[in-house]
Order: sequence, then C-alpha cells, then structure tokens
Amino acid sequence: MNTTVHNVNNNINKKVLIANRGEIAVRIIRACRDYGVQTVAVYADVDINAQHVQLADEAYALGGNSPTETYLNIPRLLDVAKRSGATMVHPGYGFLSERAEFAQAVIDAGLTWIGPNPKTIDELGDKVKARKIAQKVGAPLVVGTSEPVRNAQEVVAFAEQHGLPIAIKAAFGGGGRGLKVAWRMDEVVELYHSAVREATAAFGRGECFIEQFLDKPRHIEAQVIADKQGNVVVLGTRDCSLQRRNQKLVEEAPAPFLTQKQRERIHQSAKAICAEANYVGAGTVEFLLSADGTLSFLEVNTRLQVEHPVTEETTGIDLVIEQLRVAEGYPLSIQETPIPRGHAFEFRINAEDAAKGFLPTSGTITEFIAPAGPGIRLDSGVVNGSTIPAAFDSLMAKLIVTGATREQAIVRARRALKEFKIRGVSSVLPFHQAVMNHPDFISGDKFNVHTRWIETDFVNELEVSLRQFPIEDNKMTRTFIEIDGRRHELGLPSDLLAGLAHLAPVGEQQSSPSAIKEKRPEDPRQVKAPISGVLHCWMVKEGEQVSEGDVIAVMEAMKMEVHINAHRSGKITFCAHAGDYQDAESALANIE
Repeated sequence: MNTTVHNVNNNINKKVLIANRGEIAVRIIRACRDYGVQTVAVYADVDINAQHVQLADEAYALGGNSPTETYLNIPRLLDVAKRSGATMVHPGYGFLSERAEFAQAVIDAGLTWIGPNPKTIDELGDKVKARKIAQKVGAPLVVGTSEPVRNAQEVVAFAEQHGLPIAIKAAFGGGGRGLKVAWRMDEVVELYHSAVREATAAFGRGECFIEQFLDKPRHIEAQVIADKQGNVVVLGTRDCSLQRRNQKLVEEAPAPFLTQKQRERIHQSAKAICAEANYVGAGTVEFLLSADGTLSFLEVNTRLQVEHPVTEETTGIDLVIEQLRVAEGYPLSIQETPIPRGHAFEFRINAEDAAKGFLPTSGTITEFIAPAGPGIRLDSGVVNGSTIPAAFDSLMAKLIVTGATREQAIVRARRALKEFKIRGVSSVLPFHQAVMNHPDFISGDKFNVHTRWIETDFVNELEVSLRQFPIEDNKMTRTFIEIDGRRHELGLPSDLLAGLAHLAPVGEQQSSPSAIKEKRPEDPRQVKAPISGVLHCWMVKEGEQVSEGDVIAVMEAMKMEVHINAHRSGKITFCAHAGDYQDAESALANIE
C-alpha cells in the first residue's frame, strides 16, 4: 500500500493500547508493528489464549467474561493503560469505539485518542443529531422523527400517519444493533421493545427514533478520512447490501451499478456532513438506495468499519496507519479521491449455521485451513484450536478477494471459498459459496440484492451443519504467588486444571464436565434452547396458556437476539431463569 511511510524511529517510546479483541485487535497490532509502535492487548478470561493476546507486545487481564466486566469497562481499560505505560488508545470497532465518554476519559487521562473528538462522536453517534446535520448540508433524507420516541404508542402513531414499513433505530451506536423493521402493524410494539433491549445491551442506552423504510434498498456507504488540518477526503464507495438481521455478510468496493450522478451525490454529501461536524480520523457515511433510485442518508459510523479492507485493497491506503498518523497530528497522505484500482469483496467468516437461520455457535476450532493465491487476503483473529466464546461477536475472520475487475474478483472468490476449511464450529462458508453463484448477485447487467434479500428472495437449501457441541467458556481459577518477594495474581484456565485431574491417583480423579452422558429419550413437552447464550427474558408468564408459534422467550448470543417460539399449544412451566446462561439443547420450559 502506498501510505506515506513514517519514520519509525520517532515512535520508539510510543505504545498503543487496543481496547478490543479478536480479528480487529490483530489487524491493529499488525498496523502498529508496521508503523513502529508497541502494542498492549487486553483480554477477558475466555480470551487468555486468543490470537490478539499472543501477538501483542504486552497483554493484560481485564478479569471476567461478560462484555460489561471486560471490553466495556472503562475504569479497567484506563487502569491497564496506566500500568502498561500506553500513550495512545485505539478502540477498534464495536464495544466502546463510538462512546464519547470513553474518548473523553482517554483524553482526560493524558492519552492520545485514535478517533474523532468526543463532541463529534456525540453529534454523529446520536442519529437524531446526525439527521439534523445531514438536513443542514442538503443531504438526501426520508421522513423521520425529529427526536427519539418516548414509547411504543408514538411508534404506532408514526406508522399510521406515514405508512409501513418503518425502521425503528437505536439513537446511539451502530452495526445494525437496535435496528428493527416493522412490516405489519401487529408487530410494531414488540419490535420497538426489542430494539430498546438490543440498544441498551449493546450501547448502554435504549433511545430509538423512527423513519420510513425504503422498499428493497441497497446499502451504500462512503469511506471518509479527515485530518486535524481540516482536510476531508472521500476514499470511495462500498456496497454492503447482503445482510442478515441488519448485520452485513458480504461487502464490496467500489459499489457496483451506480450512476455517475448517484456516486457524486454520495461523495458530496459524505464530505459535507463530515466537514460540518469537524470530523477527524476514519469514518463512514451510510446511505440507502431504493429500487426506484431514491437515495437517503442513513447514519455516520464514527470509527473504523469492519469492511475497511475492501477500500484499502482498491485504494492502496492503509486506513489504520492513516488513523495513527492523523491522531498524532500529521496531515493526510492523500488529498483527493483516488481512482479505484480493481474490485474487491469481503466475506465475513462468522461462526453461524446459515441453514438454521444463521444461528451463532460457540466452541473450539479443530481445523482452520485458509485459502491463498493471487488476490487473497485474510484478516483473522483465530487459528486452529481457538475458542469461539458465546459472549462475544460471531466474527472469526474476514476473507478479502481482489481482482482487476468485478468478474475476476468473483472467479477468485469462488476458488478461495472452495479452499477454505473450518471445522469444530459452524461457519457461513456454505452461504458465501451459494451467493457467489447466484444470478441476483453476480449478474453483469443488474444488481438484484437488497438489505432483506436473504429473508425474502434467497431460497435457503443449504445443509445443516453437523451438531456442534460448544465447550464451556474458559472460566479462570485465580490465586496468588510471590516472585522475588512481590505478590502477583495468577490466573489459570479451568480446563487446564481439569486436565491435571487426570494425573491424580486412581480413585481421586474428579468427573469431567465434558464426560459423555447417557442419552435420554426426547421429552415432547420440552422447549429447548436453539443456541448457547443468555436467556434474556420470558415473553409470557409461568402457568400461562400459550399457542403453537407464540414467541415465549428471547435469548441473546454473540450480540444477537433469537426469539424462542412455542412448538405446541398448552400450559407453560419454566425450567430456566431469565438472565441465566443456557447451553444449546438445554430445557428452557415444558408445555403440558
């Protein structure tokens, strides 16, 4: 990549704390190494052996396994920064990356924040304020509420006035979480409450606003980079229309099948919005483009995007290094929109079973064989033996394929996806293979994919993955030791200690939690957990009469909500408590 090379000797005493995990933490570590700065990783107990922990120059435990205890814990993160001597903080994406209070806390601690200033994050992260900025600069917009709604009744009133479908959107955060689309009046109230729950869990705030939802829209976005000198450059467009549950699966750059007028409007609006907000760093301005050509501003993501590699591959710009340079006060290494050099696809390799509604699966990867060859790049946070915990995002890796043309990139993608082998957990590889042979996506004449294409047009004939049995999350056993007279806390994975039990004398060995259990006959009354995750809430009361198909509970795993439906009619008795973690196939309730 042709990003201006910085004198690495100037960075000898600089150290970046990466407030994240997985694939993006690995990506940032590698960019920091190229830039010549040291890295500090942080980890939840379950991530003690994760790839980002092993690659960083230093790694510190956050203690615990939930997002709240670990990667969302601002005091603990700042304590690690202080203890490690970090001078900069990179938030990655997700978690705290779009939280103005975290950016401010980093700055108040005397550290360099790698991202937009807190005021900009607050203005653009609040989607209501962002809409007002977009209106001010003349960006295209659909009808929506000017402020967050106060209750479900206001959502119903908006739907009755403006018609369906409507989008119920979290006012804070991004990544498709806290976004629900109502197509029928009878689902508006529940979808509003679901959006509030998701937004609160993901971002700590549940406010939502409402806007019209365009029919069969494409999701188009513009990558922006801006420096502290006031220069704002749009690096190009991406299409991210292929989604499930409002979460992207395949992205490409540049966005195909746009008219020159549409592309110019997107570039112009994205630049104007960021300039008005005094933007600094890498960011993405997102738009929806309906089938009839209507273009509407969607939101601004004030962070690095998951799909940033396709822009890097088609522009030659290392966006993470550019973030580091901008944070240190250097001007952009590029001053105008570059001409795309070829075409690139990104395939998100999630631990999900596409044949079962993209249900996430946790467990241990027993085989991970990545493709190689011309035009292939892999950004991965896992290797053979890595654990996929249920508490965090399902993204394992990203396969990026580049060709001189879209047609060549498609051919290379087919080859790469065929070579890719993952065992031990389910993956979305079979879905990606199907998409790269589907005429709606690969046609050279027209692009028929839209944001709900998977739910409405894709005929899912994929084979169900072999049943995956997730291992228990790596609980930690903590004790204290003395080294040279100084007290140190020692954390050991519980599975390691369980393994030591095999060395105990015969008669003293403890039973293993993974021991084979006697298979019992199926109980027709039981409602079983379809995934491993937290039973978020019951939607009915114990002892209530339910009908087949009713939504009776909501589970959450890997940041996704999954509705549990009654498999029969009858009286329900609970076997599990809301808020508790449940293994896949465990009994949640009985319906008599």
